Amino acid sequence: MIEDKISRINELYRKSQAEGLTDAEREEQALLRAEFVANIRGNLRSQLNSIDVVSPDGTVENLGEKYGKQSGAS
Repeated sequence: MIEDKISRINELYRKSQAEGLTDAEREEQALLRAEFVANIRGNLRSQLNSIDVVSPDGTVENLGEKYGKQSGAS
């Protein structure tokens, strides 16, 4: 996520604590936060999908190949 968007999230938070937000600002804040959370989830999913587990018998299993392709709740 681009640093200016994170700065804007923080700016809107500080303003909401100090004086409150307009309806447009609340909507912008919700959209930015949703984008931020989606970005974090995507990064975490990418990291988890790249984990390899080595079994005691020496076989290597990639967790992304085993679990990453499943559909369902994200």
